[in-house]
Amino acid sequence: MSKYQTPCRYDFVGSFLRPEEVKKANADYQEGKISEAEKNQIIDKAVTEVVAKQKELGFHVITDGEFRRTYWHLDFMWGFEGVGHEQTGSGVQFDGGLASLEDTYLTGKIKAKAHPFVEHFKFLKQFEDENTVAKYTIPAPAQMFQQFIVPQNVESTRKFYATDEELIHDIGVAYQDVIRQFYEAGCRNLQLDDCTWGAVVGDAAKQRYKSLGIDLEEVKQSLLAVNNLALEGKPEDMVITSHICRGNYHSTYFTSGPYDSVADYVFAKENVDALFLEYDDERSGGFAPLAKVSPDTDYNQNTGA
Repeated sequence: MSKYQTPCRYDFVGSFLRPEEVKKANADYQEGKISEAEKNQIIDKAVTEVVAKQKELGFHVITDGEFRRTYWHLDFMWGFEGVGHEQTGSGVQFDGGLASLEDTYLTGKIKAKAHPFVEHFKFLKQFEDENTVAKYTIPAPAQMFQQFIVPQNVESTRKFYATDEELIHDIGVAYQDVIRQFYEAGCRNLQLDDCTWGAVVGDAAKQRYKSLGIDLEEVKQSLLAVNNLALEGKPEDMVITSHICRGNYHSTYFTSGPYDSVADYVFAKENVDALFLEYDDERSGGFAPLAKVSPDTDYNQNTGA
């Protein structure tokens, strides 16, 4: 059992560059050259090695490098009932290029089930010791909500949810279930990765939502609502933090802008234990919005791993 207390005053995000053997194992599995068990054995070895490296460097928080995922966010969504996906060659435009993503959409009502990420966490948990805490990272509830209200998904979403409020309710309740699953597996440090707040800051976001005929303030209220609903009833001794960023793909970014326009929502009212933020640079603005952070919430600078 770890004696180390989180959240830390600084932290790394938790994702690391995948080793060549992991990328090759995934490719070989897709081509039918190796079995799923053989692929997992290779990834287990890579996770073991990256954890050892983190300990060697003196880090008090350890992660699995997110080596088991294809995407930082979509794989987690696929672990719920009612979510489908397929590869169509589509993607998301970043500042320096197109990030290829699998189409991910609703096929029914969202419900929790035994989530595969919990099993992934259990493998990481075995390496925890008195000096280290195992941290697991998952996309924020707001990220899942945003995924199903983007223009290309709205039509399929409305087949199952007539209103955003109904969608928010089911996402929040499903997350509550999965958070309990993580807790029961021994997780005491869960990080919600959230690009949605970064996507609604800046002048470009104002223009984008205006062109779609969407009230940007209502969007912010929805993001806050789904995140806070998911956190209702969380165990007292479980630290849940939020990492807010503006996207990272091949060292390029999805969006830019200071926190000023969202500070009254996420800084003042989101019920996480700590915020991990990028700030004081050209892309994310200065420190002034931090004055809005709730006294109950810590805030820390993250490194871009």
